[in-house]
Amino acid sequence: MNLLIVKNISREGPGILKDILDENNISHDIIDLDSGDKIPNPENYSAIMVFGGPDSANDTTGKMLQELEMIKQAIDAGTPYLGICLGMQALVKACGGSVHANDVKEIGFRGEDGNYYSIDIRKEHSHDPLFAGLETSLKIFHLHGETVNITEKMQLLATGKYCQHQIVKVGENAYGIQGHFELTPEMFGVWLDNDPELMEMDRDKLKTDFELLSDEYNNTGRKLFSNFLKIAGLL
Repeated sequence: MNLLIVKNISREGPGILKDILDENNISHDIIDLDSGDKIPNPENYSAIMVFGGPDSANDTTGKMLQELEMIKQAIDAGTPYLGICLGMQALVKACGGSVHANDVKEIGFRGEDGNYYSIDIRKEHSHDPLFAGLETSLKIFHLHGETVNITEKMQLLATGKYCQHQIVKVGENAYGIQGHFELTPEMFGVWLDNDPELMEMDRDKLKTDFELLSDEYNNTGRKLFSNFLKIAGLL
């Protein structure tokens, strides 16, 4: 039993998930497409997770086309999948949906109204195993300008104020989350130092928000990722 973790850019990795994997001795491979790693055969893995990056799922680069093909192959084979941000959009694109610009960019912890970004789990999906032990409204960190249109065969599990499609499900065990629940303090510092859009914002305010939400955010991330690992039979 082996988990494949795909990084689209070096600084966006598993974070909180990595802690869970190490604590439970879960075998995993991490490939970094930004560093030139090749996409392996998804059939060699029992579950796949794809993280975010500045690319668009609409890109026609060799990297993105290969990534979309890998995802489609995994979903067709019934392999458990979890996509974060770009990984969510790539899931939808690979399975017949579409990706387009959102009405507003969601960046940071707070929306245009000054309130924290949050996502609301739809009542009819509150018992999905991905949400076991979680509240129905979850505060989240965002870093995206695009969103998705899903097909009739996909399910919309959670919504947001500024971006409707926050968590989607494809088939029985493939999920996509538009925002980020994986951030550790160390990773967040790297993002603040290197992400162009975050660098334009008030660094101190972002750090304060992260510190204020730290316990709640960490607990949510650990439960979500642990729930997915259980769905995948890895935990």
